[in-house]
Amino acid sequence: MKYFPRFIVLFSLLLVGCTGLPEGILPVGNFELQRYLGRWYEIARLNHSFEEGLEAVTADYSMRDDGSVRVINTGRDSETSAVEQAEGRAYFVGDSSEGHLKVSFFGPFFGSYVVFELDHQDYQYAFVAGYNTDYLWLLARTPKVSEELILRFKSRATELGFDAEQLIFVRQD
Repeated sequence: MKYFPRFIVLFSLLLVGCTGLPEGILPVGNFELQRYLGRWYEIARLNHSFEEGLEAVTADYSMRDDGSVRVINTGRDSETSAVEQAEGRAYFVGDSSEGHLKVSFFGPFFGSYVVFELDHQDYQYAFVAGYNTDYLWLLARTPKVSEELILRFKSRATELGFDAEQLIFVRQD
């Protein structure tokens, strides 16, 4: 797999110093990092240049020796089928029981990773925002989710000020 330079550079530049919360959005409480670790499939997102044209996008989270979280994002270019990958690190912004982390794929530059809805029972899906309402993802433990979950995600996103009409549903096959 080749290293994913456009993702690293653009994501980092877009999110330099942006570790706050979007207005009106709060991270989930009772967040358990150990249960959150592992593979997540990107079901839907608001598009950005650092993910443009990518399909089969996944995020793998694991612990690093220094206590931070290893983040490995992988995607396949829809035109060339080339697999692209970026590795980053994440740390809690505040209390580790809140779903608010800061993520970096490039040097000292961090961006917000805000889990604002989560299946607390089984950790099967998560609604994630960046530092403002331009960044939004629906992640799941499986490559496909129910239509009911998609409708709830769209509804919640709209309610919180995201432009749900602009969502891209990621091809996972």
